Parts: sequence; structure tokens; C-alpha cells
Amino acid sequence: MMDIGPIHRTEYELDADRSEPVVIAEAPGRVHFLGEHGEPKAGLFLSSAIDRYIRVAVSLRKDNSLRFYAADLGERKRTTLVNLKYKREDRWANYIKVAIHLFAELGYPVKGLNFTVAGNIPQQVGLASSSAIEMAAAMALRGFFSANIHDRDLLNKLIVSETVFFGKNANAVDYAITLSAKKDQFLIVDETNLEIKRIKSPLSKYKILIMDSRVPRMGVDDELKQRRQDIKKGLELLSQKKQGVSFRDYATTDLVESMGNLPEEIRRRSMHIVRELRRVYDAEDALRKQDVSVLSKIIFHSHESLRDLYEVSCPEIDWLVKRAQEIEGVLGSRMTGQGFGGCTYTIIKEEAVEEYRRRLEDYERIFGFHPVIYEVKPATGTRLVPA
Repeated sequence: MMDIGPIHRTEYELDADRSEPVVIAEAPGRVHFLGEHGEPKAGLFLSSAIDRYIRVAVSLRKDNSLRFYAADLGERKRTTLVNLKYKREDRWANYIKVAIHLFAELGYPVKGLNFTVAGNIPQQVGLASSSAIEMAAAMALRGFFSANIHDRDLLNKLIVSETVFFGKNANAVDYAITLSAKKDQFLIVDETNLEIKRIKSPLSKYKILIMDSRVPRMGVDDELKQRRQDIKKGLELLSQKKQGVSFRDYATTDLVESMGNLPEEIRRRSMHIVRELRRVYDAEDALRKQDVSVLSKIIFHSHESLRDLYEVSCPEIDWLVKRAQEIEGVLGSRMTGQGFGGCTYTIIKEEAVEEYRRRLEDYERIFGFHPVIYEVKPATGTRLVPA
């Protein structure tokens, strides 16, 4: 989607059958700095929302049709409550349907509604644009119906709705980040209970650059499924199948002694999980102490672990991280997202940005991909905005 701006009256008027009021909500994207390739349902993340948003506007219709309009794309979709289901061809509109399903299940009078969506979160690069659509739509509907639903309750119900609608587990961490984020704050997110600790950013002298490598990503789902199977097997072997045991129980043990008898590939995957947990704890401590030199080492070690132990990086991403690491004024650089391409983030001083961009010319010459850079800041979370 393109640059976000106000959703004007002409953008939400899908036809003459619209009526006031219009309610608009916006939800941010997010970036994971550490922890995203962790133990399923038990991860620990260092993240922030970013100052790129999806906005969703909702207004009442006089008929029973549900109409969707992507203002940036000029695309329209439609359905009815009776036919509310996932359709592959509806793409972005499916995420709005998740929020509609939520409020319909709660008994709210979901009949004829217009929805308009617009935003500037880069798509399909691991910045949670789909979760932002869902959360913005849910927040807009909560405002539209004046529903007395607390944020945490809305989050839990959205998780259920996504699971029912798509038939897969929702990314609850993304919902928690988009709801809880504050400007200029990092978040420590515990996936086991969705508790969040906030840390004021000590990086006012730095910029955060998201770099889309534009590397085609193929077969990613199968690779990540295999990693999750390796993790599960590693935990079973370490715990001897004891109930309730997590990799966190091994975060402070002698790793070599605990994991020495595991098959090599499973040992590497498990080693990454345990060490990444430690890195999140250490990064939290470094941020609170404003110790940027320690944070820098943690970030680079995390990328090395993703490259060598978890093996979800690729030559192009490794090249970008290494080149960034060589530039004076770069605090840290690491892949972010699912891996096998996708994005890196780089925390960098203003005076080093020009050199960073210059080196990307070598990247394009060597690998043949034209990278795209997005500058972001830790930002506030989901909210209603004036219509």
C-alpha cells in the first residue's frame, strides 16, 4: 500500500448507499529486533511498533452488503454476513473479515457496512501489515458499535476469530504489540502470557533503517516447518518428555553439557533458541542501562546465530549485515522477519547513512536486486483517529 494520509469522504463513499457516522482507526506495523525465531508459543521478543500504519474506516450502509475498498490499490471487494468466509481472491479484505466475524459472534448488529483501508506499511516483508489491518478494523468496529470491550479482551477475541476464520494459529504477539506500543519505546514481549515490559529508547541519536533485500523467497514455509520440528524434538530430548518444560529452563544451564548428546542439527537449532532467550534478557538490561556498546554486540551475535545455528539467512542478507557492520556509526544490523531473504534492520547514526546507502550500490551490482530502504521510529499503538 502507498503513503498513508487522511481517509477523505470520497474515499469511503463506495456508492450512494452510505450513511454517517464514519469511524476510523489506525494500527502500526512492527519490527522484531530479537527473538522472533524462538520456541513456538513460548517466545521472548525485543520489538517495537513502527511509525507506519494501516487505517480502516467503517460506515453504515442502507442494505445488507459488506463492501471493502482499498484506497491505495483502487480495488473493491464485497460479501454479506451470510457468506462471510475466507476467499483467496479477496486477499487484503480477508483480514477485515476477521474483525467482522469477531463482532458478529459477539452479537453486534453487523449488517450493511462500508470499509475503506489505506496505509503505508510495506507488504509481505515481515512488518505485520496483515495484523495491522485486522487490529485497525477491530478497533474501528469497537468504536462504531461503542462496544465496551477492554483492549486485552479485544486481543483475546481477535486471536480466536483469526484461528476460526483462517484455520491456523493467530500471531498474538503482533496484536499485543500493536495495542500496547508507545512512542519511542522498545517492548519486551512474553509470548507465554502476552505480558509486556516497556523501555524508553536510548537511541535518540540513531536512525532505524529497514532494508528490503528484494531477494525472492521460495519454499520458506517448508523450511520453517522443519525448524519448528527440530525445536520440538530438541526440547523432547532435553526434557525427557517432562510436561511443562520450556527452553527457558535451560537458559542458564551449561549448554555444552546439556546438549552434547543431541543430533548435530537439532543441537544447533536448540542452541540458537536458548542463546537468543539470553540475548533478549541481556538486551533489556543494556537498554535500561543505556549501554549501546553491549546492545551492539548482542545484535550482531544474534544475526550470527540465525546464520550459523538456525540457518534461516542467505548470502545476500549476510552480505548486507557484514557491510553495515564495517561502517563507523552503525550500532547494529541483523536480519528480521522469516528469513531466506526479506529484510534487515540497521541502527545507525545520521552521519553514517550516506555511506550506508552508497554501499547498497555494490549490493545491486553484485546480486542484481534493487533494495528499498524504509526509515522508521518506535511508535504509538492502535488508536481511533478523527474522521
